[in-house]
Amino acid sequence: MKSLDVITIGRASVDLYGAQVGGRLEDMGSFQKYIGGSPCNMAAGTARLGLKSALITRVGDEHMGRFIREELAREGVDVRGVTTDPDRLTALVLLGIRDETQFPLIFYRENCADMALCEADIDPALIADSRAVVATGTHLSHPRTEAAVLKALRLARDSGAQTALDIDYRPNLWGLAGHGDGESRFIESAAVTAKLQTTLHLFDLIVGTEEEFHIAGGSTDTIAALRAVRAVSQATLVCKRGAAGAVAFTGSIPDSLDAGETGPGFPIEVFNVLGAGDGFMSGLLKGWLDGESWPVALKYANACGAFAVSRHGCTPAYPSLEELTWFLKRGVVEPALRKDQALEQVHWATNRHNDWSTMRVFAFDHRMQMEAMEGATPQKIGDFKHLCLDAALRVQDGQPGYGILCDNRLGKSALHRASGSGLWIGRPVEWPGSRPLTLEPELGLDFGGLQEWPLEHVVKVLCFYHPDDTPEMRADHEATVLRLFQACRRNRLEMLLEVIPSKVAPVDDDTSAKIIQRFYDLGVYPDWWKLEPFTTDAAWAKACAAITRNDPYTRGVVVLGLDAPAEQLAESLALAARHDLVKGFAVGRTIFMDAARDWFAGRISGDQAIADMMAKYDHLCRVWDTARAKKDIAA
Repeated sequence: MKSLDVITIGRASVDLYGAQVGGRLEDMGSFQKYIGGSPCNMAAGTARLGLKSALITRVGDEHMGRFIREELAREGVDVRGVTTDPDRLTALVLLGIRDETQFPLIFYRENCADMALCEADIDPALIADSRAVVATGTHLSHPRTEAAVLKALRLARDSGAQTALDIDYRPNLWGLAGHGDGESRFIESAAVTAKLQTTLHLFDLIVGTEEEFHIAGGSTDTIAALRAVRAVSQATLVCKRGAAGAVAFTGSIPDSLDAGETGPGFPIEVFNVLGAGDGFMSGLLKGWLDGESWPVALKYANACGAFAVSRHGCTPAYPSLEELTWFLKRGVVEPALRKDQALEQVHWATNRHNDWSTMRVFAFDHRMQMEAMEGATPQKIGDFKHLCLDAALRVQDGQPGYGILCDNRLGKSALHRASGSGLWIGRPVEWPGSRPLTLEPELGLDFGGLQEWPLEHVVKVLCFYHPDDTPEMRADHEATVLRLFQACRRNRLEMLLEVIPSKVAPVDDDTSAKIIQRFYDLGVYPDWWKLEPFTTDAAWAKACAAITRNDPYTRGVVVLGLDAPAEQLAESLALAARHDLVKGFAVGRTIFMDAARDWFAGRISGDQAIADMMAKYDHLCRVWDTARAKKDIAA
């Protein structure tokens, strides 16, 4: 049995997408960073659709190369074939959305890493482990990369794998247009046509736009071009026709494009055509490799292409399998898909990175509590938070499922140091103890401060909200939380919403469930909920039911500690662990309070403080793991 469904070969770049829409690339003020390059996009796109994909390419030995490798891994792509080139830089592409028809882009590919791909980079064992190999036209433009692609194709055919070509014609990548003409999609060239035609017989599937078949077939008459390709290849030919959909030809080419096999299209608003072909190809490959009929495969392809032209970016626009299935069942409601709130929620929630099915979080984001301690100063609080981080990292010891909550105002240095450690990182935004809810001044009145946040930081907000609050108080809380949620999504940041109604007024088994439902009714879909430790199973059942009926794709719930004694907290965690939606805990004062008091007062050393916190943190981790294991055994 082969462990891979598909391997793509060729370009891998970092796309720097202009964040502003409707102007020249010259006037872009900021950029969003995504992975890019057709093979890279397709590897991620097919992985999102449930295929086991891999990429063969080269990246530079620098930050952008590491970004591509890490992002592919997060998308579920096998990166065994991604070689690090010590001498060349990772390719970059600058792109923009000017209007519905103009999408300026500049390729920074001078002697870039992926164009150094060579035959030695093609591992026969990796090729033999895949059901299909997909090549793109750009890497046939240079003798070295062409040799690598041809070796991969020969090995694929020898191992019984299927082969596919995305013609992917970019004239300036064949040296036919200048650097400023990256948007150009077609320039006639007999040399390019001849080069392509020497390889077309090696493929079982060939995909391109009408212009791309023009270059492959050597004619600007589409039917004539398709017939010229058919003369040298028995592959299934899939011709993309933009708004007219796509058509597949498995045999001879008829007199009309309309006579081929087609799949249903989707009437959507075009926002951004860049990367649409790679989305289309991802859906097509899903159908092809699953053995679906061409109309079904083309339906998948058209839908994935529709997602791509409706959103910002290439790979980030592509759907998960859950999203595609949901969309095909429901259909188009809002032609501007990026404005379809229900669809966008499914897109966001089913394409999040990293597995956080277990959450053991050490919370030392406390500000007010530490500031009130004897001997505490802003500098000493910052130093103590480094000790907290040391304790967290030592208990984590490189294992998954651990995290921290740390603030930026007093804990900035520790917060920055935690980056890239493998810890889940939550960062608070509420002003401590505020009611009605107000936020840390660093966010600004427009919440623009979130633009400075690393994408790995999760926005945590604590709201002292109760259903019995006055209408004015509730409205104030709700407006702030809703604005914050929308700002988080605009800035590609996950959000954790913490509610503690028991600090406001008496609570019962229904209180938190009512609060949860209210925020969903407002359109707030937190990635995480942080809930107080309930004393009854009924309270947990009702809270979890309120979440799952509104958001089946939620990350889950973590339990807060409220400075409870360790024995009481252990009982609370055991009760919470009975519910699958509860992923773990986020506890602070139970872990750090004793050490903080003694360290600020000078009664213990830093090493002693770390040891004390490690012991308590590790104990809570073991309590949680034991409680969840008992639940799993009982199930």
